[in-house]
Amino acid sequence: MTLAAIGTIATRVAVAASNLLLAAVAARMLGLEGVGRMSLLVLAVTFVMLLCNVIGGGLVYLEPRHGTRTLRWISYGWALAACALGGLLAEPVSLVPAGLGLHVGAIAFLESIATTHSALLLGRQRFGAHNAFTVLRPALLLAVFGFLLHRDGPDFNDFVIALYVAHGVTAVLSGALVARMPAHRSDAAAALLAMLRQGLPAQAANGLQLLNYRLSYFLVQRFHGAGALGLWSITTQLAESAWLAPKSLGSVLYARVSNTEEQDRQRELTLSVMKASVVLALVAALVLLALPESLFQWVFGPEAEGITGLVLLLSPGLVAMAASQAFSHYFSGVGRVHHNTIASGIALAATVALGLWLIPTEAQRGAAITSSVAYAMAILYQAILFNRRTGARFVDYLPDRRDGERIGKLWRWITAR
Repeated sequence: MTLAAIGTIATRVAVAASNLLLAAVAARMLGLEGVGRMSLLVLAVTFVMLLCNVIGGGLVYLEPRHGTRTLRWISYGWALAACALGGLLAEPVSLVPAGLGLHVGAIAFLESIATTHSALLLGRQRFGAHNAFTVLRPALLLAVFGFLLHRDGPDFNDFVIALYVAHGVTAVLSGALVARMPAHRSDAAAALLAMLRQGLPAQAANGLQLLNYRLSYFLVQRFHGAGALGLWSITTQLAESAWLAPKSLGSVLYARVSNTEEQDRQRELTLSVMKASVVLALVAALVLLALPESLFQWVFGPEAEGITGLVLLLSPGLVAMAASQAFSHYFSGVGRVHHNTIASGIALAATVALGLWLIPTEAQRGAAITSSVAYAMAILYQAILFNRRTGARFVDYLPDRRDGERIGKLWRWITAR
């Protein structure tokens, strides 16, 4: 399990690096307006994927209980229907510019198939294969996009083609591996009901969280255009790299809390992970702030002005969300997932209220302030509920010499499984 844990962290780092390199290539070749259009297309596909995951969102948990074959075919059928609906609605509801709606549906279908296969592999504890396909998609996307740009010159359609290739190849290769796994059939009706019970609540929370993270994209594009969105999307990708380590620690915490009955132990582990997450996010934010503005312009092109100032405004929110990772995984581990949904709803309300006030006049600066306040509102709610449930006090949030020891034991526990 040690290799699995290390591989999962390495996978997240590799995916983040690929995405940033893709943004750099796009910004250099297509300009910030091109990056903005790319961001809208990917975001629209992500929204359609939420609908797909209403059925496919719990496959990791359900695979050992209902079998690969039954779950796979139900997921295929639902993905086809959901993506067809998403593709037809994407343009009328202004998710993407004219001409991209059908591409949204088709690309989302390929991604849904690939994601289904990856989830089934994870359900079989095929961690290496799951991580390999997770890395393969962004790597293929970057390679094909770069090749097409070099061959034909700058063209937004090259990104669309690259998405088809990356998701299509991943879907086919992962499907071939899944088809070779021993599988059994189960009752389709029972499996469908179980998939709905797992998928609906999870996607409600994910949908709120996605809107909280990305509603600012639509507002920036609406009031200031694709070029402004391009700069904002690059900034958020850079800033959210500060969450790589906190998310990994949160996943480890979730596994441990789920297997621990003693509330005092759960509280201590959660607080230790929260403190470590805050420190790691703060260090990452400081590193980004220390980088010269000229470096960002060298990487993303001369249009990329003001990234440092935006990261500064985002930094309080980055630290708040790093802490929220610990609390979110704690509530998931004790079966109180609805608190995470409520926290996301509170943050979304703040995003709507502040975003409609600040973004029209302050553009990306308004989006950064809005995000920081929204993330702070979410962590405030979670902290209040955590304190009530566990009896934590203010002094417990201060650094303690035992925090490092607890983190070490937590890591040794998960890698020994």
